[in-house]
Amino acid sequence: MAGGSAGAGGAGAGGRPAPRLDGLFLRRFLRLQAVLFPGWPSPGVLMFLTLLGVALLEQLVVYQVGIIPSQYYEVLGNKDFSGFQTLTAVALTLIVVNSMLKSFDQFICNMMYVSWRKSLTEYLHSCYFQGQVYYSLHVLRKDIDNPDQRISQDVERFCRQLSSMASKLIISPFTLAYYTYQCFHSTGWLGPVSIFGYFMIGTIVNKVLMSPIVSKLVQQEKLEGDFRFKHMQIRVNAEPAAFYRAGRVEHMRTDRRLQSLLQTQRELIGKELWLYIGINTFDYLGSILSYVVIAIPIFSGVYSDLSPTELSALVSKNAFVSIYLISCFSQLIDVSSTVTDVAGYTHRIGELQETLLSLGRKKNGNYSEAKASWDLDGLSVIAYPQISPPLSWWWLSSRSGEDPVPRDTAFLLERVTLSVPSSGKLLIKDLSLRISQGNSVMIVGNTGTGKTSLLRVLGGLWESTLGSIEMLTCFGPRGVVFLPQRPFFTDGSLREQVIYPLKEIYPVSGSADDERIVRFLELAGLTDLLVRAGGLDKQVDWNWYDILSPGEMQRLSFARLFYLQPKYAVLDEATSALTEEVEHELYRVCLQLGMTLISVGHRASLEKFHSWILKLHGEGRWELTRCDKMKRLPAGEGC
Repeated sequence: MAGGSAGAGGAGAGGRPAPRLDGLFLRRFLRLQAVLFPGWPSPGVLMFLTLLGVALLEQLVVYQVGIIPSQYYEVLGNKDFSGFQTLTAVALTLIVVNSMLKSFDQFICNMMYVSWRKSLTEYLHSCYFQGQVYYSLHVLRKDIDNPDQRISQDVERFCRQLSSMASKLIISPFTLAYYTYQCFHSTGWLGPVSIFGYFMIGTIVNKVLMSPIVSKLVQQEKLEGDFRFKHMQIRVNAEPAAFYRAGRVEHMRTDRRLQSLLQTQRELIGKELWLYIGINTFDYLGSILSYVVIAIPIFSGVYSDLSPTELSALVSKNAFVSIYLISCFSQLIDVSSTVTDVAGYTHRIGELQETLLSLGRKKNGNYSEAKASWDLDGLSVIAYPQISPPLSWWWLSSRSGEDPVPRDTAFLLERVTLSVPSSGKLLIKDLSLRISQGNSVMIVGNTGTGKTSLLRVLGGLWESTLGSIEMLTCFGPRGVVFLPQRPFFTDGSLREQVIYPLKEIYPVSGSADDERIVRFLELAGLTDLLVRAGGLDKQVDWNWYDILSPGEMQRLSFARLFYLQPKYAVLDEATSALTEEVEHELYRVCLQLGMTLISVGHRASLEKFHSWILKLHGEGRWELTRCDKMKRLPAGEGC
């Protein structure tokens, strides 16, 4: 989750044009509609057609209700009591039917909102979690502010606002056509022409007033995300902030973000004021225009031969037709404020969609990865024998076309040059090596020389500047598992933390699996955690980061590693919060379980668990040396 200081929140931020109602908005809106209405017979299309049918039926009833006053004038003027009774019964029936149709209309709109939100959010999730897109978006790209807010909050508001005006928009063409015909029949060509002209003027004025609101709304949503991110930052880092006695400083910084947000909201309210003035003026002038349209044929003598009762009934009917036609246009004008909201959210979601699709299409041409195979069959707590392959399986040079690649090779790097993506700082130059089973390597060097960066390249998170990287072994059990500097824990039970990420990919359960998990927790020194969590499967309501110390987090990560039992374990200072004695025990278990280690560390005590040491000097320089301290443990010892 990123605060996004360089995002698209402000008008023209990052060198991009300010969001507005233009062709870019239209393209983004249509792309989002393709997600909401993927084709026949999707739920969105079916509900839309149902809504159209209900809205049309509702308009037929509305018309019948609208002409009832003119019929009352007629029966009352003629003192027709029987007609009065019949008309009243019909009116009551139509009112009940109209109320039911309106309620059903609102129900369908709400169901469409839920369906649209589901479709759009799941679509964005599929793009967001594809490959390593979410990593690139948060870490390597800084031009999209608050992706989490766009997926959760902006999508929700976009779907809700769009559903709120869906009924008015889909029925408008039909009502405008019908009531234009009725108005022409009642008043002649002058009535429809004057009403359409009035609407065109109102549309142009509202377009001018709406444009600056869209960009200001986008900026407001960015600042909303930044303000929320600041509070989340304090929540996640409450303890270190408290040790620094940073309450006053963070109070001031949080208030500054609040003030920036409120100032933008004031500016937005000021711009919306003129839009509301235009909308209200248009509505009230429209009501007067309807009577002007009715008066034209009356004063021109068209109805001079009618009696007062007949004229009253005719005026009432014509008034309804003219007023309702103007009302149809007024409703379109009234949705201007909703349209500005939809436009703002369209730009934010559309921009995110474009970025996700761009990142998803982007291939790392220097990196290839073996297909994952999540296979747990045969894994147990029995130690694997330590394998000692020939040293010729590891070499450091440019590989010739005739050299075979052994099947137990994990990583193959050829003349790899690595630089920091953001700054271009050179870290490693022309590194060629092969990492094979049984030959563990320890990566050392001063801070900033590229140790973790090299692991990112091995994992495919970063691209190498030059050269190629092949990952010939898949991720997961019997493959490669990475343990990053900061352990990651999901929500859920203790079992879910240990087997992560297997629950959603591979079904694991049963007493044998319970025995393995308990055994590996013991090997990691976390026997008491089983008691604190209330068992393996109790759903806890705490945050694992809050109840575990840094050392316990690293121990739990190793319990996960033991459970997965990969052939290769990539450890990025994974024991930095532990003592040397605990570190020694955890590394010993890794070797006894048959793992080949690729470790980043600083302690000299780790050297005995590795065959080679790759030392990074920075500025592209490195050296590889054989580690004479490697002491192989007898097969089966200690597990």
